Amino acid sequence: MTSQTVTSSHQRGIALNAGQFSLQALQVFFVGLVIGMERTVLPSVAREFGVTPGAFLFLASFVLSFGLVKGPLNLIAGGLADRFGRKPVLIMGWLAAIPVPLLIYAAPNWWWIVVANMFLGVSQGFSWTMTVTSQIDLAASNQRGLAVGFNEATGYVAVGVAGFGAAYFAHLYGARPALLWFGLLVIAAAFASLFFLRDTLAWVKAEHHAASLGTTQEPSPRLASIFMRMSFHDSAGRAICQGGVVNKIADTLVWVMFPLLFAAQGTRLVEIGWLTGTYAIVWGLSQLWTGHLGDKIGRKRPITMGFFMLAAGIALTGLGQTPIIWLAAAVIMGVGMALLYPNLIAAMSDRAPPLIRGKALGTYRFWRDGGYAIGALLLGGVAQMTHTILPVVFLTAALTAASGVWLVLALP
Repeated sequence: MTSQTVTSSHQRGIALNAGQFSLQALQVFFVGLVIGMERTVLPSVAREFGVTPGAFLFLASFVLSFGLVKGPLNLIAGGLADRFGRKPVLIMGWLAAIPVPLLIYAAPNWWWIVVANMFLGVSQGFSWTMTVTSQIDLAASNQRGLAVGFNEATGYVAVGVAGFGAAYFAHLYGARPALLWFGLLVIAAAFASLFFLRDTLAWVKAEHHAASLGTTQEPSPRLASIFMRMSFHDSAGRAICQGGVVNKIADTLVWVMFPLLFAAQGTRLVEIGWLTGTYAIVWGLSQLWTGHLGDKIGRKRPITMGFFMLAAGIALTGLGQTPIIWLAAAVIMGVGMALLYPNLIAAMSDRAPPLIRGKALGTYRFWRDGGYAIGALLLGGVAQMTHTILPVVFLTAALTAASGVWLVLALP
């Protein structure tokens, strides 16, 4: 097949590629279900796995293992995807998901949950990274924010749905059986839909060919070079990466500490599922417009406004005493996350030529999801030292606001 044929048969645009774009959205929905199923349930039932009350750092170890694995795997996935294609890496991600529900079901202690989340980190690092990269590949250049918004909206709506559903089924049947069958059914459905999915690397090559007509071809930079450039040498790239770290520290707070904070006030498991699920669903659905907003008005204003709203919602949660206040705070946090989240990814994509897009996005996602590990250590350590949760809530609010200020100063 000639390069001209490749270019003409792989035109970019969401409408032109609606079928494949929708299949990628279905994949990320399944990805979101797998991570969402444990976010509400596991912290709330940690005693069943031998975690004593007040052992905050030990409890946070399952998120630490997730972040330590997922961050580097995002980076590796970007390099593998640029070299071998998106679909093989996506398949590897789903293979890594299979042990997760099995380990949770059989776990005699919390260390098995830690290992299960290492597999979850591998799975998420490969699978979610590939879906967002593929949807950006299929979209036109002026639709990147919209593409990321669709991807993240679909994934985080699934996170919220799984939070509701898993909490409800755990209440009825117990945590272990609920997570086992929920997880296995989702993974089986994901594998079934893979048969209809095409690799989007051909669209990348077509985009590169169209962009490079009449220019001298240069070799693609190595992963290490892209990593150093985007992480440290480029001031805007550096700001984007730190923003990724901080927003995942905030998400670690919701994942690990909020269920404990709400439970300490006498809130039931199903109600905790509604609170954390509302945050994820508002975050998800709002990205249907916030990513496209960034395409229209630029990335800076949605990103910085999102950080300040997220900080305000976290602080309101710490100040609140009733579920109605926490629900309002969850909505504010969800909108804030929706404003910053797809636009950070799109901002990094804007700075990367097509043939290094996987490496650049992998670099950003390395730092962003490494924020889970940093957040688990920081928040778990502070809660362990203070023997309470409120200090980590206000610490996270302050870090989030400071990150917003950094981005105000650094983003073009």
